Amino acid sequence: MENSLKLTALQPEMLVNILKQAGSRQISAEKLAADFAAGAPKNEDGTVNLVEFAAWLVKGEDSNADHAE
Repeated sequence: MENSLKLTALQPEMLVNILKQAGSRQISAEKLAADFAAGAPKNEDGTVNLVEFAAWLVKGEDSNADHAE
């Protein structure tokens, strides 16, 4: 099972590919790097936990909605 994905430890390039396959039109390596610079979570080894990253994105959307009111 060497080809199995570990959703708690994805390489950033794999995360970009998964999000594109899921329909994201905005994600890119550059956008992901900007997200990390803005505080998006990543593991100490540079991999990304998909669940934590998704939660961070949702939290950001909630913050943007609060500012729009």
